[in-house]
Amino acid sequence: MNPLSEAEIRGSFVNCSKGEARRLNLPRGLAELPWEHLDFLGWRDQGAPDRAYLVAEHGGALVGVTLRVPTVRRSLTKTNVCSLCLSAHAGSGVALLAARRAGVSGREGNTVGTYICADLSCSLYLRGLKKSALVSRPEESLSQDELVARTVANLDAFLAKVLTDAPA
Repeated sequence: MNPLSEAEIRGSFVNCSKGEARRLNLPRGLAELPWEHLDFLGWRDQGAPDRAYLVAEHGGALVGVTLRVPTVRRSLTKTNVCSLCLSAHAGSGVALLAARRAGVSGREGNTVGTYICADLSCSLYLRGLKKSALVSRPEESLSQDELVARTVANLDAFLAKVLTDAPA
């Protein structure tokens, strides 16, 4: 992913108001992020633990979505899998993140959710730059490029659902 400016990030959000986008907390150390290893920018809001954000290229444009994180803690005894990168984590390492749909549908309260690495570090897990605390990543026969392509395709499918202005 190419480095993004604050203005590009704030201008990309499709499921919140411009005022909300101006007020959201950006990730700390934006300039120092490992951009060359990121397939999307994802972060949890340090000031609001029930909020997360994701910015990615989709359909030739930059698309940002606000996400809600459930406040209910999941069991640490279960293993869960991220639906984007397919990394396995202990129970709290994967969270159901819900995005309000864009447009009228979202303003009416319709959301779409998916299970994602709770820290939104899918790109780093795929590349072995970050390890899950309790579960190791299973060996796959796909190349790293194929793993990345699969993750991007899964993310594209999720973003398409967010951008669809009607419940599925």
